[in-house]
Amino acid sequence: MSQQSRLMEDVSNAVFTVSTPPDVELYSPSKYPFAQALSRRRRRLLLLFSEYAGAIREKMWGILRQRGIDGGGLSLRRTRSASVSARSYAAGSKEMTVRDALNSAIDEEMSADPKVFVMGEEVGQYQGAYKITKGLLEKYGPERVYDTPITEAGFTGIGVGAAYAGLKPVVEFMTFNFSMQAIDHIINSAAKSNYMSAGQINVPIVFRGPNGAAAGVGAQHSQCYAAWYASVPGLKVLAPYSAEDARGLLKAAIRDPDPVVFLENELLYGESFPISEEALDSSFCLPIGKAKIEREGKDVTIVTFSKMVGFALKAAEKLAEEGISAEVINLRSIRPLDRETINASVRKTSRLVTVEEGFPQHGVCAEICASVVEESFSYLDAPVERIAGADVPMPYAANLERLALPQVEDIVRAAKRACYRSK
Repeated sequence: MSQQSRLMEDVSNAVFTVSTPPDVELYSPSKYPFAQALSRRRRRLLLLFSEYAGAIREKMWGILRQRGIDGGGLSLRRTRSASVSARSYAAGSKEMTVRDALNSAIDEEMSADPKVFVMGEEVGQYQGAYKITKGLLEKYGPERVYDTPITEAGFTGIGVGAAYAGLKPVVEFMTFNFSMQAIDHIINSAAKSNYMSAGQINVPIVFRGPNGAAAGVGAQHSQCYAAWYASVPGLKVLAPYSAEDARGLLKAAIRDPDPVVFLENELLYGESFPISEEALDSSFCLPIGKAKIEREGKDVTIVTFSKMVGFALKAAEKLAEEGISAEVINLRSIRPLDRETINASVRKTSRLVTVEEGFPQHGVCAEICASVVEESFSYLDAPVERIAGADVPMPYAANLERLALPQVEDIVRAAKRACYRSK
């Protein structure tokens, strides 16, 4: 095999490794007979992946060739994303991916409580579109791991009905964009029933799946619904960032007597984070409604959630190089919102920067800013800075998609403005 062929094979494998969970193969009719009955949506995703991987392979080879790299001894298989490799962990610390954290949380809760079951498109035989439910069908059987047709309205209604009867469904949406097909059941049935029944009806159900932008999946697969669901009384809305967040918050959501919207991020599934022995214990559970201070600081407060927490931490590192000490708050819980932690931080730093990838109007950050103005206005030494996604549907083109989402440099600039630093 020529050096060029070996290099292109390495690049192709690298793209596949980054885009596909470990130990996961593409559909093979000989190995997976059900592959012949693929959903329209899955066929389209596989086609898009094939085209995307080919384009990336050709582009990467062109760049390497221009730089005079012949590929001798080059292997990209072990390349880690910059957001992970940039962090330094203590030697010997255990790590876990967000995907494994979610999977283990569901597994442990199903083992502990026979009322817990999983349902959604391809959660069984295919083990989940993102492999979050891997191994659950084999362990618990089809009675507790239900593959559903492509009918979000149908299976969400069934899930809410099961919750009425005392079961604890974990309903997976392939993306929260598709939850719009089931919005009536989520809002009018799940969220309102406890109040309308004077507390006689509990609806212990979890709606979970990827939320917000991924990579080149277009406007109808990229919207952030945090603000939508966080505006609804009767719902609890959680958004994990790390593996510890994912495990602790999902366990809390499954155990909660009320409906919980659990907003994950597709791009975080494969990310590894350090995780403590405490978080690995089957009894581990994080409190709903409590934020986490990821990094302490004294000059400016940066508040955000989900994938943007990683961006905020990177921005804090850059700001530290310029003498600005930033405190980074990971919301974890969007409804209920931990106003106490946010306002306590602002009263210490006297400056606030909020970050979200959703639309700017009526967003989560707008609510945070309102809370700070109402409760801590006299402590502010500068106007609050609000960073959000562009006020347009998500573009498909990669360059436009990047411009439509907050970036690390946007957070750095906003923090400098809040600190009256122009350079």
